[in-house]
Amino acid sequence: MHKCKQYLVFGGIILAMGSFVQKEKKVRYLPLGDSYTICTGATVKDSWPQLLTQHLNTSGYQVTLLDNPARNGFSTQDLIDKELPLVKKLKPDFVTLLIGVNDWVRHVPATTFKTNLILILDEVEKQLPVKTKILLITIPDFGVTKVGNSYSQGRDISKGISEFNTIIKEEGKKRNLTVGDVFELSKKMKDDKTLVAEDGLHPSAKEYALWETLILPEAKKVLQ
Repeated sequence: MHKCKQYLVFGGIILAMGSFVQKEKKVRYLPLGDSYTICTGATVKDSWPQLLTQHLNTSGYQVTLLDNPARNGFSTQDLIDKELPLVKKLKPDFVTLLIGVNDWVRHVPATTFKTNLILILDEVEKQLPVKTKILLITIPDFGVTKVGNSYSQGRDISKGISEFNTIIKEEGKKRNLTVGDVFELSKKMKDDKTLVAEDGLHPSAKEYALWETLILPEAKKVLQ
């Protein structure tokens, strides 16, 4: 908060002519995504969107987490059908987007994933007061987890997820959007069991907290 006053000197007495108080703009935040945004494997308070909101507020921003409509198993099409309507309804100023892992698991072609991603970003940009207030987040490498390979169906998980992440990064670059890249960080789950939830697939609260330390500075860039 910055206070600015104008003064008038009259007869040796300084009189305050009034004051103007500039307040930090309040930010309405809506995370969009799947299990990696609802943070399956951790409690609500340990989810990275909750941590991000808390840490942005302690950093001087006034952020309200409107909702977390992400759900376990959601694909880009699920997000289009069930989450995009909330963007119009809740009117956020800032959105994070982490989606795509379930598209890959279900053999959705990369071309279809890209088409859906473009549609999602087009629609979110239409609703935001400033269209660049979107933080894209890459898909983690779930193949390094204990049971991750059971979802590969003979495919190279790391290679497939990397292909989708390239699409995310390229689309972000085209639109001048910031990208938070958790892919390499997620690989630590391979050698540290404490970073994996009890289901042997999703990140633990500890891993989500590590993601948030990477996401936080990128969010600050978006909100500056």
